[in-house]
Amino acid sequence: MDLSNLKPAEGSIKAGKRIGRGQGSGRGGTSTRGHKGAKSRSGYKSKAGFEGGQMPIQRRLPKFGFKNINRVEFVPLNLDKLEYFAEQWDVKKIDVETLYNQGIIKRNEKVKILGRGALTVKLEIEVHAASDKAKEAIEKAGGSVKLV
Repeated sequence: MDLSNLKPAEGSIKAGKRIGRGQGSGRGGTSTRGHKGAKSRSGYKSKAGFEGGQMPIQRRLPKFGFKNINRVEFVPLNLDKLEYFAEQWDVKKIDVETLYNQGIIKRNEKVKILGRGALTVKLEIEVHAASDKAKEAIEKAGGSVKLV
């Protein structure tokens, strides 16, 4: 046996429907498209959100809310995660560069330390923001928080 005589398994390959090949095929005439209308014509493509001429839902519903252009998005990191990272990576200092290198954050993301969990390891932390509870817990464990 070699590549020249390989064949698919018996019955695994089906012939496609031959549409529009005369009345005798059973799929001639309208070629399974039904009669008249845009969907029966060649080149038909409906627009996204088109509801057949009915007023579309995005135009029926009112506009609401706004986007705050001054919003700053932070990636939240809790104390229990910091403890876990410190043990896993065997480090005493955690900064934005370390988190990026380990794949925790993307290049331009900002990090905020939050106060969930407990911290027993002495850590030196450099991030963009930290909650008061988190700062207190880090300093209580003997560490320090530096805001970048």
